[in-house]
Amino acid sequence: MASVSVCIPVYNGARFLAETIRSVLDQTYRDFELIVLDNASTDGSGAIAQSFAERDSRVRLERNPTTLSQPDNWNRVVQLSRSPLVKVVCADDLLHPRCLEFQVTPMEADPGLALVASRRHMIDEQSRVIVPNRGLAGLTGVRTGVEVARKVVRNGSNPIGESNNVLFRREDFFAVGGWRADRTYIMDLDLWLRLLQYGEFLGLPETLAAFRIGRGTVSSDHGERIYEQQRMLLEEIGESPFFQVRGVDLAVGRLLAPAGRSRRRALYAISKIAARRNEGGDAA
Repeated sequence: MASVSVCIPVYNGARFLAETIRSVLDQTYRDFELIVLDNASTDGSGAIAQSFAERDSRVRLERNPTTLSQPDNWNRVVQLSRSPLVKVVCADDLLHPRCLEFQVTPMEADPGLALVASRRHMIDEQSRVIVPNRGLAGLTGVRTGVEVARKVVRNGSNPIGESNNVLFRREDFFAVGGWRADRTYIMDLDLWLRLLQYGEFLGLPETLAAFRIGRGTVSSDHGERIYEQQRMLLEEIGESPFFQVRGVDLAVGRLLAPAGRSRRRALYAISKIAARRNEGGDAA
């Protein structure tokens, strides 16, 4: 059994899938399996994944007979994993070559860690960096779940990041019930906080992943719903006796939440402008 399972759930992601798979296979840490779950795509996603599986024994292609919802599909890809450590990578995101090397080592060395996260770049549709070294402000080093929850609430957004820059334990994932269908727009942050009831958090200062901001993604198309669900989650955390969030934390988070929404809108706007410019250059 490999030490870590890297899972790529994909639905009609042919445009970026090969680049994403290559970023996983180029890892300096070699003891991993890569599961690509084709969610009944109608483009060439399955064929792309199959071409890699035929050349590299670490790659395993699985297919859903019908298209599942995103939470169900993401839960299934983790169910298909076999390793004690798991990373889920969106089919358009990227990993730095040393991502697994830096993240697996501390998780194996310290069974008290529930999550290891790194910083990540925000990139556009041409894989150009829009915002470098984003995330984990005030969250590097080992932190308790209480410390992380207070920081998350004060941030008013998601300072930990998306699934591609986080590594977690498979056993804990199933213990907390996996990705929640009623939290589609904040699945990652919701899961991280539930997992932190099983151990501590390690934030790495290195930038080890890249999150793509492109047109037609969940993040770009549903900004208001993301904002609403984030606010709901922050209030829920604030009421949790486990996380011991203080009134001042909630007050700061409520104040800063609109600023987080504005930053998100600005990132998507920059990405769209860059995409239009690139199309104009191609046409010329």
